[in-house]
Amino acid sequence: MKPLVIIKAGSTFPATKHKYGDFEDWVIDGCASTDPILSVIDAIFSQELPESDRISGVIITGSHAMVTDQVSWMLKLEAWVRNILEMNIPLLGICFGHQILAQAMGGVVDYHSGGREIGTVPITLTQAGKQDRLLGALPAVFMGHTTHAQTVKKLPAGAQLLAQNSFEPHHAYRIGKNAWGVQFHPEFTASIMNDYVNEQCDALINSGQDVKTLQSSIRNTDKANGLLNRFIEHVLDNEN
Repeated sequence: MKPLVIIKAGSTFPATKHKYGDFEDWVIDGCASTDPILSVIDAIFSQELPESDRISGVIITGSHAMVTDQVSWMLKLEAWVRNILEMNIPLLGICFGHQILAQAMGGVVDYHSGGREIGTVPITLTQAGKQDRLLGALPAVFMGHTTHAQTVKKLPAGAQLLAQNSFEPHHAYRIGKNAWGVQFHPEFTASIMNDYVNEQCDALINSGQDVKTLQSSIRNTDKANGLLNRFIEHVLDNEN
């Protein structure tokens, strides 16, 4: 099997990294039960992104960077994403990855008018989501870990909305048969989610959020975490 590439789009908080590892480590841990061949490419520091004929699939991680910054490595990543979709290679974008996929394919990304969504929150599948190859295995309403200030304001033409909630209208979507974006974090554990609330505590309080309520709502999200292995299974099926 050709390797599945994890595109690392940044790093977590230093203290969180010291305790739990970095974004790519969480994705690798989440894929452990399917034991795929994984390769990590740092989108910020790598000179070249891998040739499409040498990979079986792609997972783009979250990032503390903002898609709207449009710096050079993001523009290069967007062009590469368009090629990946043209070659019909399975792709999963998580949070930042979800947004960069949307922008690369003609969608609109900007800051959310409601501020930051953070914590473990309920997310509802659309009718299309209930029938989707990846998300269809989830309950109609499932819990997902979130931390994002930007959002996909407008989906790319032809994208299928798969999940949403009262705060975030585009929590998951699919483009064609092989590309998904999820705003929530299937790679987060409850411990990582708690760290994210703690690291941003002062900013959350200043924005009017109730940190104690956020912390008390954090729980395991086993159903959402299973999305990573279902994506790997889809990649394996696509190879055969």
